[in-house]
Order: sequence, then structure tokens, then C-alpha cells
Amino acid sequence: MSPDQPFSLEFFPPRDIAAQERLVRSAKQLLAVRPAYVSVTFGAGGSTRSGTADTVGMLQNLGCEVAPHLSCVGATRPMLREILDGYREQGISRLVALRGDMPSGMGGDPGELRYAADLVAFVREHYGDAFHIEVAAYPEMHPQAQGFDEDLGHFISKVRAGADGAITQYFFNPDAYFDLVDRVRAQGLDIPITPGIMPITNYTQLARFSNMCGAEIPRWIRLRLADYGDDRASIRAFGIDVISTMTEKLLAQGAPGVHFYTLNHADSVLAICANLRGD
Repeated sequence: MSPDQPFSLEFFPPRDIAAQERLVRSAKQLLAVRPAYVSVTFGAGGSTRSGTADTVGMLQNLGCEVAPHLSCVGATRPMLREILDGYREQGISRLVALRGDMPSGMGGDPGELRYAADLVAFVREHYGDAFHIEVAAYPEMHPQAQGFDEDLGHFISKVRAGADGAITQYFFNPDAYFDLVDRVRAQGLDIPITPGIMPITNYTQLARFSNMCGAEIPRWIRLRLADYGDDRASIRAFGIDVISTMTEKLLAQGAPGVHFYTLNHADSVLAICANLRGD
């Protein structure tokens, strides 16, 4: 991994003191290898809004650039203005703009802004170029899309609304990523598309996440993981090897960098980074 191929990290707001302490330990370890920036997730309808703000402040205090996630589903324009004004006062200059998932109890009403493209346009309308905006991309198609063409159309609308870059949902098939990039380039768009990378550490958890987000776990990986059973050390070693090899291929074939979904743990990400640097 060369200096012109930066990496970034995603954290989520901790739910209790023990989780907060784990996040601080992990963040300090990971910041030592100098990520370009870190992002912090944001719950549906702002359900983790205060936790996101607290986590952003903590990571800023550790000395790194932070990109808060911001979702528009269930949010009002005044609420978004309040959040964005606060981020500007904190010196935040990067966002990850998402539609977000519908919170329970909303009865199917997405609120004032329906899509991520609407959120990107809202930020550009009120804040100009004050924020660098990343959006989501789906190499294997968004699970709610009716087809690849519809999914690509939604992505293009986000780019044309003013997105600066994109981060993909995680995947385990590099060809899906390169196919997405080719389809976007065929539309005349040169926006950087950074692959999202999910370390493999827990098969049950990974299978649950993948079912929710539509990420395919290749059969050979599922079978290998099933063979290990509860042998966490073997699962971790296998996962580091598989993800290191995949990430190396992505970078060698033109990916602009990588974005690690850390799940607030450091060990596997550090091992993958060491492999990519040849340590």
C-alpha cells in the first residue's frame, strides 16, 4: 500500500463504558498507522445522534480528521441544519451522506428528504463546498433496488447532486467492484470509488451482516469458515489472509484506496495493513 493509496476507517458510537474504552484503545492503535481520515456511523432517524457527536469529538481529540455519517431518513431540514452548523463549528470538513434505514415507528414516512441525492443537494445548497461529501455505492446492488440499472441511476443522481467520492458496501468478489467502476466510468463520471473492506473475524456475525446488506459470501469462504467452527484464532488467520490478498489485488488494479469497516476492533485491520505494506 503506497502513500498515494490512502486508507480510511469506520467506527460506530459505543453503547456503554466498556465499549467506549475498547473504542479508545482500538482508535489509538489504528491511528498510529496514519489513516487519511476516520468516519463515524449515524443511526436511523438520528437515533445515535448524540453518540455520533461524542465519538466525533473524541476522535478529533486524538488528532485525526473525522467524517461523520449523516442520514436523511426521518430527519427534518432544521434538524440537518443544526447538525451541520455544529460540525462546521467543530472544524469538520468531510461527511458521509446516506439515505439511512427507516426507523421503527415511522409508518413508512421517510421525512422531508427521501434519498441520499436529496441530502447531498441540501448540503451543497446551504454550505457550498464547505464539506467534502462521500456517498455509498453497491458493487452487488443495493438490497432494495429492483435491478442494476435502477441502482446505478440512484448512484449517478448522488454524484450529479455534488458528491466528491464514494465508499462501497463491503464485498468479497473484486470483479463486482471493478464492474461497478466500469459502469460508472461508462456514464462519463470519474468520481473516486473506494472499496469498503470488512475483516473476517466472526462467521456468525458476518453472515448476519451480509444477509442484511446483500453482500455475497462466496461458497468457498463460507465452507472454509464453517470448517473452523468455534476456532476463532483460525478464523482470524484465514480472514486476514483472504482480505489481504483481495485488498492487494484491488489496489494493484487501480482502486484509489480502501476503507476498513473496523467494528471498533484493531487487530485484524492492523494485520492486513502490515501485510499490504510488506511488514
